[in-house]
Amino acid sequence: MPERSHDRSRTGSREPDPVGGSPFTGRLKERAAVLGTLDPGAPLDDLEPLRELIGDARVVALGENSHFIREFGLARERVLRFLVQRCGFTALAFEFGFSEGVALDAWVQGAGTEEDFDRQTGAAIPIGLSGPLHWLRRYNRTATLPVRFAGVDVPEAGGSLLPALAPVAEYLREVDPDGLPLVQDAMKTAERFAGASMALAAPAWSRLDPAEQDHLTALLTRLRTRLRAMEPLYVERGGRGEYDVALHRAEAACHTDHQFRAMAELYAGRGAVADASSREVFMADSVRWLLDRTPPGTRVVLPAHNAHIQRTPVFFDSRLTSLPMGHHLHHTLGDDYFALAMTSVGGHTAEMRLDEHTAFGFRVEDTPLDAPEPGSLEAAIADAGLGSGIALAGLRGHGAAASGPDRIRMHSGYLHTPVLDAFDGVLSVPASTVTDDLGF
Repeated sequence: MPERSHDRSRTGSREPDPVGGSPFTGRLKERAAVLGTLDPGAPLDDLEPLRELIGDARVVALGENSHFIREFGLARERVLRFLVQRCGFTALAFEFGFSEGVALDAWVQGAGTEEDFDRQTGAAIPIGLSGPLHWLRRYNRTATLPVRFAGVDVPEAGGSLLPALAPVAEYLREVDPDGLPLVQDAMKTAERFAGASMALAAPAWSRLDPAEQDHLTALLTRLRTRLRAMEPLYVERGGRGEYDVALHRAEAACHTDHQFRAMAELYAGRGAVADASSREVFMADSVRWLLDRTPPGTRVVLPAHNAHIQRTPVFFDSRLTSLPMGHHLHHTLGDDYFALAMTSVGGHTAEMRLDEHTAFGFRVEDTPLDAPEPGSLEAAIADAGLGSGIALAGLRGHGAAASGPDRIRMHSGYLHTPVLDAFDGVLSVPASTVTDDLGF
């Protein structure tokens, strides 16, 4: 994409208002760096302040307050390039199905043809894989340390169990034909509600007879238990690597099945506290799975929605809804986990409206953003005089969370959370725009 020009100044002579005179806003103004461009192909020197912010973190998560935003995609590609070329990161873990990501890792390493990318990702929600992965494939042709790719999410963003179960069936056909009926029976039921996303699959799952729902859960639990119980034999017959992938695929199916139940209960107004965390803990487990199976010193770039990468629990309507991936990773990795939020001061956002008659179960509506709410991170960025440029700032060391923002943009609304606890840093653009090439 062509570079979009940005004013590199900090909003001219405008001084912070009394709210902007808070200690947090003052420190934000002092410590923020203003970047020169979002062009992924531009020189990277202006991103050097990011090196100090992340320190020695092994996992750097790159957020966004909405999918389908042009500026966030450009920033993600540029930061990825900086972390790989300047900081030695050698793995990209994306908010994309773990099972589907196995073939993409081979593609990034040079297998197959350029056209294979579209075939392998054509059914997936287009949340920005193309640019980063095509760049990595080119980079890996001459790289001393090639960059690996891994999906960390449940299959089809929760839309179908089949991308996880079908490869397990092929695996069992080779190492344990007696276990094959378990996965085949589960697939027969899974075919009845498969969709392109959780937005389609969850309502279809809810329409199954409760006995069928319970039978599917029992089959998946038995499948996972058999894989665990037969580990020595499976490893002997098929090797350690193939076994580890098959087991994690089975885990993906079980976590997705639980998520169907949790979402159905949530929509019915009777969900258990934090029951929608199943997908989140699987994503965190997938990151740890990757770290455990790559060389010591591997550092991972982890793009995902802000609500997935934040370290604090997610509340909606004052109710604890989920413990996000970032919460789990922070508890496991401590300072080895760094969460960089991305947000915008103004512009437009991609509001997602549920609609079962669409390809992915939702419509994307180009929605204008109101002026930042008082108390938000975006208001603090504007009050600090950083709203007209691309601002990069660390949030650590700004004092008690109570003195900082208590909300951050999420689509056209706000997610209320102590921002200084939730994120380690922020990259802000002056205005966001909805990408015009969604293809659906």
